[in-house]
Amino acid sequence: METPANQFVRLRLEKLHKIRDLGIDPYPVGSHRTHYIADLLQDQAQWITSTAVITISGRLVALRRQGKIGFGNVEDKTARIQIFVQQNAVGEENYELFKLMDTGDFVQVSGALFVTQAGEYSVKVCQITLLSKNIRPLPAVKEKVVEGKTIRYDEFSDIELRYRKRYLDLLLNPHHRQVFELRALIISAIREFLQGREFTEVETPILQPLYGGANARPFITHHNSLDTDLYLRIALELYLKRLVVGGFERVYELGRNFRNEGMDRLHNPEFTMLELYQAFSDLDGMMELTEGLIKHLAANVIGKNELVYQGHTIHIDQPWRKATMIDLVREYTGVDAAGFDADMLGEFCRRKEIEVPEGSGAGKMIALIFERFVEDHLVQPTFVTDFPKEISPLAKAKPGVPMLADRFELIIAGGEFANAFSELNDPFDQRARFEDQARKRALGDDEALVIDEDFLEALEYGMPPMGGLGIGIDRLVMLLTENDSIKEVILFPQMKPETSTD
Repeated sequence: METPANQFVRLRLEKLHKIRDLGIDPYPVGSHRTHYIADLLQDQAQWITSTAVITISGRLVALRRQGKIGFGNVEDKTARIQIFVQQNAVGEENYELFKLMDTGDFVQVSGALFVTQAGEYSVKVCQITLLSKNIRPLPAVKEKVVEGKTIRYDEFSDIELRYRKRYLDLLLNPHHRQVFELRALIISAIREFLQGREFTEVETPILQPLYGGANARPFITHHNSLDTDLYLRIALELYLKRLVVGGFERVYELGRNFRNEGMDRLHNPEFTMLELYQAFSDLDGMMELTEGLIKHLAANVIGKNELVYQGHTIHIDQPWRKATMIDLVREYTGVDAAGFDADMLGEFCRRKEIEVPEGSGAGKMIALIFERFVEDHLVQPTFVTDFPKEISPLAKAKPGVPMLADRFELIIAGGEFANAFSELNDPFDQRARFEDQARKRALGDDEALVIDEDFLEALEYGMPPMGGLGIGIDRLVMLLTENDSIKEVILFPQMKPETSTD
C-alpha cells in the first residue's frame, strides 16, 4: 500500500510532467529579482501609491487557491510577503502554471504592491515564474501571529533528523540559521581583530607526512602516486612555527583539524581551530590578546557582556581570574602538589579511582586530579597557569621552576576555550621532550607526540622567543551563541551511520 508520503511525491511528479507538457522548463537556467522582500516591507505607504513593478524571488511557503484567484506566501532570506494571483491579471496560461505549483516551489514573482480587502500588504502579481519544482513536501510547521509577529511552534525539532538533514533544519527553523550567520560574523571579526594587530593569515598543509602539535590520535590516508601514508593534521602548530623561523613575526591560521577520537557535546572529530604565534611575545602577551579578543567579540558581534552557557550566567566583562593549577588543586582537594611527590599523588589517585597511564609522572597525576576535581568548578573565565612541564612538551619551562611550563588554559563553565604557551625555541630541549614522548608511545600512549626531525632542524636555524595561542572556534561559537552542544554550531556534524552491518 502506498504511504501518504509517497502519495504526495507521486502527485507532485504528475504536476511536474504536466508542466513539461505545457512547454515550460520547471528548472530554468536564469532568474531575476529587483528587490529583497525586506526592502518592500519598508515605507509600505510609498510602495502602495507607486505603480512600479517589482520582482522578487523565493520559496512558496504557503498556498491557497479558489477558482480563478489564489494567495500564497513567498519567503526569501530576508523576510516573507503575501502574493495575490488573479487569472485576469496574469493570463490563463500563467494561471494554469500557478495551479500546478506547490508549497516548497521556488518562484519568481512580478507585480505591484497593494493592500487587500482583508488589510494584508501584498504583491498583486502580473507574472509568476517557476524556478524549481519541489518534489518532496516539507515537514509541516505550525504558525500563529502574536502582536503582529509570526511565531512558529510545533517546530521541526527531531534532533537526530535536524543534524542529518541540516538543510531542512535551516529552512524550517530560521533561528538556527541565525546561529551560522553569527558564526560567519564571529570568524570575520576574528580576522579583523588580528589584522588590526598586524598578524598575517596563512594556510598550512592538511595532509602531513608526520602529525604533531597536540596529544591526539590521527586519521590516516594513503597517497597513491607517492605510495605513502599521510595523516590528516591534528594541529596547526609545527608548520606555523616553521613560518616564524622563516621571518613571519605574527602569523595565524583558521583551519580544520582532525582527531580520531570520541564524540560528545564538546567534541567532533573534524573541528575548526585558530592558532597564532607572535614573535618577541610571551604568555602574558597571549593572555592579554585572548581576553581582549573574546571581550571584543561578545561586545561588538553579539552585543552582550553576559552569556548563558551550560546553565551558567557567564560575566564576560568582569575581570578574569588567574590561578595556578597547583593552587586550584589545593583549593578543591586539600592536596598540596607543589612538591611533585609522585608517591603521595599516586596514592591519592588510587584512593579516588583515577586511572593513571603507565609511565606517568607526578605532573601527569596533578593534571588528572585537576580534571577530575577542579575543572567543573571553574565557571567564570579563569586563566589556569603553571601546568606541569611533563604534559606540555612544546612549552618553555617556567623561569626558576623547571617542573612547570609557562602555559595557561582558559576555562569557562568547566570547559577549555584557549591554550597558550611561551613557546619552546631551544632545539636541544625540544629534542629531549620529543624523545620523552617517544618513550611514552613505546609504553602504549598512542596520543603522545612523534619525533619530527624536520621541525627540529628548523629550530636549529633559530626561532625567536614568542607566545603561541590556540582557540577552538566551535566551542567559542557555542559560548557566544549560547548553545550547549557542538552539533548546534557545526553545519554538518559527524553522525553514526543510520544503518550498520555486522
